[in-house]
Amino acid sequence: MSNWVSASQAAELIGVSTRTLLRWEEQGKLKPMRTSGGHRRYDVSELLGTKNDSSLTIGYARCSSHDQKEDLKRQVLVLESYCASKGWNFEIIQDYCMGVEVRRISKSSNN
Repeated sequence: MSNWVSASQAAELIGVSTRTLLRWEEQGKLKPMRTSGGHRRYDVSELLGTKNDSSLTIGYARCSSHDQKEDLKRQVLVLESYCASKGWNFEIIQDYCMGVEVRRISKSSNN
């Protein structure tokens, strides 16, 4: 089942104005559903496929002990693979927590 959202929710979700959504509809890039009252509803899965190249997706991976270091690597690989498969420009933030020490390591991809 699809998840449908209003024009304002759709615009906020992908970081564009509602006017941009209307323009994309006029250009045939989007096909919103109309409610019985004539309001536009957008399919979230379709919208997430329309993110423009300037958007940035943030992935977050975390481990809380040295014993989980391999799990952190696995998390990062899964996040990188998923984001790359979608063609997204992304950054992976890693939290390596041990006691009170927190290390953040960022990694970017320019797809």
